[in-house]
Amino acid sequence: MAASPHTATAQADQQPRPAPAADSLSLEARLAAVEAAMTVTLDQAAVAHEVRTAYLHTAPVDLADVVTVPLTPTSPPSPQTYPTPVAALLERARHRMETRGWCAGAAVDEAGAVCLIGAIRAEAGADDGLAADAVSVLLDAIQRRFGSHIDSVPTFNDACSSGRAPARMLGEAAVMADARGL
Repeated sequence: MAASPHTATAQADQQPRPAPAADSLSLEARLAAVEAAMTVTLDQAAVAHEVRTAYLHTAPVDLADVVTVPLTPTSPPSPQTYPTPVAALLERARHRMETRGWCAGAAVDEAGAVCLIGAIRAEAGADDGLAADAVSVLLDAIQRRFGSHIDSVPTFNDACSSGRAPARMLGEAAVMADARGL
């Protein structure tokens, strides 16, 4: 007896079809493949995160260092007179840094530019106690602004790329010392 066209179609539907390639893998093999793909994706994300955040702990950055307005001052302003000795010392150190220049890696360079410690020591003269108090207030001001991960004034000074932030921190420390009555 000859098969009708409808019977042939019905028999073809009952024939087993080849399984897709993914169905030929066991559940464990598919999970292992997904885990390997996720590991690669997470590794790439970790590298991208490291690249995007690498600059966070290298040097302190302040908005005033990024946004600048062109100014042409004829000379730096003269130091403000604070009635308290530590505040006055910090303000004189700021003025010295602004007039003589800023340096990193040395207290005073061959051109006469000073770092934070060099400016404070030069203005304190022989009064080591006054210089130590000024450095202590300056470190406190730096840590308040940039975080407690900065462990010393020289570390902060040497991490800066210009003298703007160090000079500004001397000014902020002078205000803080005056408010504390130092």
